[in-house]
Amino acid sequence: MSIAAGAPSRAEVLTLFRSFLRVARKFTDYNIREYTKRRTIDAFRQNRNLTDPSAISAAFSDGKAQFEVANRQAVVYSLYAPKLKSVMEVHK
Repeated sequence: MSIAAGAPSRAEVLTLFRSFLRVARKFTDYNIREYTKRRTIDAFRQNRNLTDPSAISAAFSDGKAQFEVANRQAVVYSLYAPKLKSVMEVHK
């Protein structure tokens, strides 16, 4: 997205949403993985009804910045993740 282009397209927003969900799957810890998914869905629902192009662009830029943070955290967390699974992930 270029600055002169204005608000991001629906496809760009959906791509960012899917990217967040992919990053969430990278977390090995159940709690962090589920929190990331829940937070992603909640944030996108909260911004669903934005109509002002500048507000949409600001929310999209903030989302991209948050995505970069989540991506870095997923990499760092994978280096130091506990080897044991959560009780929520243990199958009988």
